[in-house]
Amino acid sequence: MPSCLTAPYDATDIPGMGHPVGGNAGSEGMATNTYSLNHGMIDNQQAQAAQHYADNFGKPGFHDAEQMYIAQNYEGYSAENQTTWTTLFDRQMEYLAQNASDVYLSGAKAINLRRDRIPPVKDINARLQPLTGWQSRPVPGYIPAMGFFACLSRREFPTTIVIRPADSIDYLPEPDIFHDIFGHVPLHADPVFSDFLQTYGQAALNTDDEAHTERLARLFWFTVEFGLIEEAGRLKLYGSGLISSPGEARHALTSAEVERRPFDLETVCETTFEIDHYQPILYVLESFQQLRDAMETYANRLLT
Repeated sequence: MPSCLTAPYDATDIPGMGHPVGGNAGSEGMATNTYSLNHGMIDNQQAQAAQHYADNFGKPGFHDAEQMYIAQNYEGYSAENQTTWTTLFDRQMEYLAQNASDVYLSGAKAINLRRDRIPPVKDINARLQPLTGWQSRPVPGYIPAMGFFACLSRREFPTTIVIRPADSIDYLPEPDIFHDIFGHVPLHADPVFSDFLQTYGQAALNTDDEAHTERLARLFWFTVEFGLIEEAGRLKLYGSGLISSPGEARHALTSAEVERRPFDLETVCETTFEIDHYQPILYVLESFQQLRDAMETYANRLLT
Protein backbone atom coordinates (compact mmCIF):
# COMPACT_ATOMS: atom_id res chain seq x y z
CA MET A 1 0.00 0.00 0.00
CA PRO A 2 1.11 3.61 -0.23
CA SER A 3 3.41 4.87 2.49
CA CYS A 4 0.56 6.91 3.90
CA LEU A 5 -3.20 6.47 3.94
CA THR A 6 -5.39 8.65 1.80
CA ALA A 7 -9.08 9.30 2.23
CA PRO A 8 -11.33 8.60 0.58
CA TYR A 9 -9.55 5.50 -0.68
CA ASP A 10 -9.41 5.10 -4.44
CA ALA A 11 -10.86 1.64 -4.97
CA THR A 12 -9.23 1.45 -8.39
CA ASP A 13 -5.83 1.50 -6.68
CA ILE A 14 -5.87 -2.26 -6.35
CA PRO A 15 -2.29 -2.52 -5.11
CA GLY A 16 -3.48 -1.26 -1.76
CA MET A 17 -5.73 -4.27 -1.54
CA GLY A 18 -2.69 -6.26 -0.55
CA HIS A 19 -2.38 -4.28 2.67
CA PRO A 20 -5.09 -1.62 2.74
CA VAL A 21 -5.02 -0.78 6.41
CA GLY A 22 -1.50 -1.38 7.60
CA GLY A 23 -1.32 -2.57 11.16
CA ASN A 24 -4.73 -1.36 12.28
CA ALA A 25 -7.80 -0.21 10.47
CA GLY A 26 -10.27 2.58 10.89
CA SER A 27 -9.64 5.77 12.82
CA GLU A 28 -7.11 4.48 15.32
CA GLY A 29 -4.33 7.02 14.99
CA MET A 30 -5.18 8.51 11.62
CA ALA A 31 -3.15 11.59 12.48
CA THR A 32 0.36 11.76 11.07
CA ASN A 33 2.77 9.55 13.01
CA THR A 34 6.52 9.84 13.31
CA TYR A 35 8.16 6.49 13.83
CA SER A 36 11.28 4.52 12.97
CA LEU A 37 11.09 0.92 11.78
CA ASN A 38 13.80 -1.64 12.40
CA HIS A 39 14.79 -3.12 9.03
CA GLY A 40 17.45 -5.39 10.45
CA MET A 41 15.66 -8.50 9.16
CA ILE A 42 15.97 -7.26 5.56
CA ASP A 43 19.06 -7.28 3.33
CA ASN A 44 18.99 -3.84 1.70
CA GLN A 45 20.62 -4.87 -1.57
CA GLN A 46 18.32 -7.84 -1.99
CA ALA A 47 15.30 -5.71 -1.08
CA GLN A 48 16.17 -3.01 -3.61
CA ALA A 49 16.47 -5.58 -6.39
CA ALA A 50 13.19 -7.26 -5.40
CA GLN A 51 11.34 -3.96 -5.16
CA HIS A 52 12.61 -2.88 -8.58
CA TYR A 53 11.37 -6.16 -10.03
CA ALA A 54 7.98 -5.80 -8.31
CA ASP A 55 7.56 -2.24 -9.55
CA ASN A 56 8.09 -3.43 -13.12
CA PHE A 57 6.31 -6.77 -12.91
CA GLY A 58 4.35 -7.55 -16.05
CA LYS A 59 6.60 -5.56 -18.35
CA PRO A 60 8.82 -7.39 -20.85
CA GLY A 61 11.45 -9.34 -18.98
CA PHE A 62 9.63 -9.05 -15.64
CA HIS A 63 7.41 -12.11 -15.29
CA ASP A 64 9.10 -14.23 -12.62
CA ALA A 65 7.28 -13.71 -9.30
CA GLU A 66 10.16 -15.36 -7.42
CA GLN A 67 12.28 -12.28 -8.10
CA MET A 68 9.97 -10.16 -5.90
CA TYR A 69 10.69 -12.19 -2.78
CA ILE A 70 13.38 -11.70 -0.15
CA ALA A 71 14.82 -13.60 2.79
CA GLN A 72 13.70 -13.06 6.37
CA ASN A 73 16.92 -12.51 8.30
CA TYR A 74 15.44 -13.56 11.62
CA GLU A 75 18.37 -12.51 13.77
CA GLY A 76 17.67 -8.91 12.74
CA TYR A 77 14.63 -8.65 15.01
CA SER A 78 15.33 -6.82 18.26
CA ALA A 79 14.17 -7.77 21.73
CA GLU A 80 11.74 -4.86 21.51
CA ASN A 81 10.35 -6.26 18.26
CA GLN A 82 9.71 -9.59 19.95
CA THR A 83 8.01 -7.91 22.91
CA THR A 84 5.80 -5.92 20.54
CA TRP A 85 4.64 -9.13 18.85
CA THR A 86 3.80 -10.74 22.19
CA THR A 87 1.92 -7.66 23.40
CA LEU A 88 -0.14 -7.48 20.21
CA PHE A 89 -0.79 -11.22 20.20
CA ASP A 90 -1.93 -11.38 23.81
CA ARG A 91 -4.29 -8.45 23.78
CA GLN A 92 -5.92 -9.41 20.49
CA MET A 93 -6.14 -13.17 20.93
CA GLU A 94 -7.89 -12.75 24.27
CA TYR A 95 -10.79 -11.13 22.40
CA LEU A 96 -10.57 -13.34 19.32
CA ALA A 97 -10.84 -16.56 21.29
CA GLN A 98 -14.57 -15.94 21.63
CA ASN A 99 -15.21 -13.62 18.70
CA ALA A 100 -13.14 -14.78 15.71
CA SER A 101 -14.33 -17.32 13.18
CA ASP A 102 -13.66 -20.90 14.18
CA VAL A 103 -11.97 -21.28 10.81
CA TYR A 104 -9.52 -18.51 11.67
CA LEU A 105 -8.81 -19.95 15.12
CA SER A 106 -8.32 -23.45 13.72
CA GLY A 107 -5.96 -22.03 11.12
CA ALA A 108 -3.93 -20.20 13.75
CA LYS A 109 -3.44 -23.50 15.58
CA ALA A 110 -2.69 -25.39 12.38
CA ILE A 111 0.20 -23.06 11.48
CA ASN A 112 1.36 -22.97 15.12
CA LEU A 113 0.92 -19.21 15.52
CA ARG A 114 2.69 -18.48 18.79
CA ARG A 115 2.65 -15.62 21.28
CA ASP A 116 6.27 -15.88 22.38
CA ARG A 117 8.04 -14.90 19.17
CA ILE A 118 7.65 -13.33 15.76
CA PRO A 119 6.97 -16.21 13.37
CA PRO A 120 9.84 -17.41 11.19
CA VAL A 121 8.13 -17.56 7.81
CA LYS A 122 9.80 -20.86 6.96
CA ASP A 123 8.18 -22.44 10.02
CA ILE A 124 4.75 -21.11 9.03
CA ASN A 125 5.18 -22.53 5.53
CA ALA A 126 6.33 -25.92 6.80
CA ARG A 127 2.87 -26.32 8.33
CA LEU A 128 0.81 -24.31 5.86
CA GLN A 129 1.95 -25.66 2.50
CA PRO A 130 1.04 -29.31 3.16
CA LEU A 131 -2.49 -28.22 4.13
CA THR A 132 -3.50 -26.07 1.15
CA GLY A 133 -0.45 -25.45 -1.03
CA TRP A 134 -0.24 -21.85 0.15
CA GLN A 135 2.95 -20.13 1.27
CA SER A 136 3.76 -16.84 2.94
CA ARG A 137 6.52 -15.12 0.94
CA PRO A 138 8.50 -12.22 2.40
CA VAL A 139 8.55 -9.05 0.30
CA PRO A 140 10.49 -5.78 0.68
CA GLY A 141 7.40 -3.57 0.90
CA TYR A 142 4.51 -2.50 -1.25
CA ILE A 143 3.85 -4.86 -4.16
CA PRO A 144 1.94 -3.19 -7.04
CA ALA A 145 -1.21 -4.73 -8.45
CA MET A 146 0.11 -6.94 -11.20
CA GLY A 147 2.70 -8.57 -8.96
CA PHE A 148 0.34 -8.94 -6.02
CA PHE A 149 -2.29 -10.72 -8.09
CA ALA A 150 0.34 -12.94 -9.69
CA CYS A 151 1.40 -14.05 -6.21
CA LEU A 152 -2.16 -14.89 -5.17
CA SER A 153 -2.74 -16.82 -8.37
CA ARG A 154 0.28 -18.99 -7.40
CA ARG A 155 -1.00 -19.56 -3.85
CA GLU A 156 1.66 -17.26 -2.46
CA PHE A 157 0.90 -14.41 -0.10
CA PRO A 158 3.23 -11.36 -0.22
CA THR A 159 4.18 -10.85 3.42
CA THR A 160 5.72 -7.81 5.05
CA ILE A 161 8.35 -8.84 7.60
CA VAL A 162 9.01 -5.59 9.48
CA ILE A 163 7.05 -5.02 12.68
CA ARG A 164 5.72 -1.78 14.09
CA PRO A 165 7.78 -0.07 16.80
CA ALA A 166 6.58 -0.11 20.40
CA ASP A 167 5.75 3.60 20.30
CA SER A 168 3.35 3.02 17.36
CA ILE A 169 1.84 -0.21 18.58
CA ASP A 170 -1.77 0.93 18.11
CA TYR A 171 -1.41 2.14 14.53
CA LEU A 172 1.01 1.98 11.64
CA PRO A 173 0.09 3.51 8.24
CA GLU A 174 1.72 0.65 6.36
CA PRO A 175 1.66 -3.15 6.53
CA ASP A 176 3.67 -5.12 9.06
CA ILE A 177 4.13 -8.77 9.95
CA PHE A 178 1.43 -8.68 12.60
CA HIS A 179 -1.21 -7.57 10.12
CA ASP A 180 -0.01 -10.00 7.47
CA ILE A 181 0.82 -13.16 9.41
CA PHE A 182 -1.53 -12.81 12.38
CA GLY A 183 -4.33 -11.16 10.39
CA HIS A 184 -4.26 -12.95 7.04
CA VAL A 185 -2.38 -16.21 7.04
CA PRO A 186 -4.45 -18.43 9.39
CA LEU A 187 -7.30 -18.43 6.86
CA HIS A 188 -4.92 -19.69 4.20
CA ALA A 189 -4.89 -23.01 6.08
CA ASP A 190 -8.56 -23.52 5.17
CA PRO A 191 -9.10 -25.29 1.83
CA VAL A 192 -12.28 -23.39 0.99
CA PHE A 193 -10.99 -19.91 1.77
CA SER A 194 -7.67 -20.64 0.08
CA ASP A 195 -9.49 -21.69 -3.09
CA PHE A 196 -11.42 -18.42 -3.01
CA LEU A 197 -8.27 -16.35 -2.64
CA GLN A 198 -6.45 -18.06 -5.49
CA THR A 199 -9.47 -17.67 -7.77
CA TYR A 200 -9.64 -14.01 -6.79
CA GLY A 201 -5.99 -13.55 -7.76
CA GLN A 202 -6.48 -15.29 -11.10
CA ALA A 203 -9.51 -13.19 -11.96
CA ALA A 204 -7.89 -9.91 -10.94
CA LEU A 205 -4.67 -10.73 -12.79
CA ASN A 206 -6.47 -11.48 -16.03
CA THR A 207 -8.92 -8.60 -16.30
CA ASP A 208 -8.01 -5.26 -17.83
CA ASP A 209 -11.51 -3.84 -17.46
CA GLU A 210 -11.35 -0.89 -15.03
CA ALA A 211 -14.94 -1.44 -13.92
CA HIS A 212 -14.19 -5.02 -12.89
CA THR A 213 -10.95 -3.91 -11.26
CA GLU A 214 -12.86 -1.51 -9.07
CA ARG A 215 -15.49 -4.11 -8.25
CA LEU A 216 -12.81 -6.60 -7.26
CA ALA A 217 -11.21 -4.00 -5.00
CA ARG A 218 -14.50 -3.61 -3.17
CA LEU A 219 -14.93 -7.37 -2.89
CA PHE A 220 -11.48 -7.72 -1.30
CA TRP A 221 -12.18 -4.89 1.11
CA PHE A 222 -15.50 -6.21 2.38
CA THR A 223 -14.32 -9.83 2.66
CA VAL A 224 -10.59 -10.42 3.07
CA GLU A 225 -10.10 -7.21 5.05
CA PHE A 226 -13.43 -6.47 6.74
CA GLY A 227 -15.53 -9.60 6.53
CA LEU A 228 -17.94 -11.02 9.10
CA ILE A 229 -19.38 -14.52 9.14
CA GLU A 230 -22.24 -16.16 11.05
CA GLU A 231 -21.27 -19.32 12.89
CA ALA A 232 -23.58 -21.23 15.22
CA GLY A 233 -25.96 -18.29 15.38
CA ARG A 234 -23.28 -15.72 16.29
CA LEU A 235 -21.48 -13.05 14.32
CA LYS A 236 -17.75 -13.73 14.11
CA LEU A 237 -14.76 -11.87 12.69
CA TYR A 238 -12.62 -13.12 9.83
CA GLY A 239 -11.39 -10.08 7.86
CA SER A 240 -7.75 -9.29 8.63
CA GLY A 241 -8.46 -5.60 9.21
CA LEU A 242 -10.81 -6.67 11.99
CA ILE A 243 -8.70 -9.54 13.29
CA SER A 244 -5.60 -7.36 13.74
CA SER A 245 -7.29 -4.21 15.09
CA PRO A 246 -8.65 -4.18 18.67
CA GLY A 247 -10.82 -1.12 18.18
CA GLU A 248 -12.23 -2.06 14.80
CA ALA A 249 -12.93 -5.63 15.94
CA ARG A 250 -15.10 -4.53 18.83
CA HIS A 251 -16.79 -1.82 16.79
CA ALA A 252 -17.67 -4.31 14.05
CA LEU A 253 -19.45 -6.68 16.42
CA THR A 254 -21.03 -4.34 18.97
CA SER A 255 -21.63 -0.87 17.55
CA ALA A 256 -25.18 0.19 16.75
CA GLU A 257 -23.69 2.45 14.07
CA VAL A 258 -22.67 -0.50 11.88
CA GLU A 259 -25.04 -1.75 9.20
CA ARG A 260 -24.43 -5.48 8.89
CA ARG A 261 -25.76 -6.71 5.57
CA PRO A 262 -26.14 -10.26 4.27
CA PHE A 263 -23.41 -11.07 1.78
CA ASP A 264 -24.38 -10.75 -1.86
CA LEU A 265 -21.52 -10.47 -4.32
CA GLU A 266 -23.20 -8.03 -6.68
CA THR A 267 -24.22 -5.75 -3.82
CA VAL A 268 -20.74 -5.90 -2.28
CA CYS A 269 -19.11 -5.01 -5.59
CA GLU A 270 -21.31 -1.92 -5.89
CA THR A 271 -20.60 -0.66 -2.35
CA THR A 272 -17.99 2.08 -2.02
CA PHE A 273 -15.80 2.52 1.05
CA GLU A 274 -13.47 4.94 2.78
CA ILE A 275 -10.59 4.15 5.12
CA ASP A 276 -10.34 7.17 7.40
CA HIS A 277 -12.91 5.97 9.93
CA TYR A 278 -14.44 2.81 11.33
CA GLN A 279 -16.43 0.96 8.71
CA PRO A 280 -20.16 1.79 8.79
CA ILE A 281 -21.15 -1.09 6.46
CA LEU A 282 -20.04 -4.70 6.79
CA TYR A 283 -21.15 -7.85 4.99
CA VAL A 284 -21.92 -11.15 6.71
CA LEU A 285 -21.19 -14.51 5.09
CA GLU A 286 -23.30 -17.59 5.70
CA SER A 287 -20.20 -19.73 5.11
CA PHE A 288 -16.87 -19.60 3.32
CA GLN A 289 -18.36 -21.92 0.73
CA GLN A 290 -20.73 -19.09 -0.15
CA LEU A 291 -17.77 -16.79 -0.77
CA ARG A 292 -15.81 -19.36 -2.77
CA ASP A 293 -18.77 -20.25 -4.97
CA ALA A 294 -19.67 -16.62 -5.63
CA MET A 295 -16.07 -15.87 -6.59
CA GLU A 296 -15.91 -18.86 -8.93
CA THR A 297 -19.07 -17.69 -10.67
CA TYR A 298 -17.68 -14.17 -11.04
CA ALA A 299 -14.30 -15.45 -12.25
CA ASN A 300 -15.97 -17.58 -14.91
CA ARG A 301 -17.59 -14.42 -16.27
CA LEU A 302 -14.23 -12.67 -16.46
CA LEU A 303 -12.06 -15.52 -17.73
CA THR A 304 -14.32 -17.06 -20.38
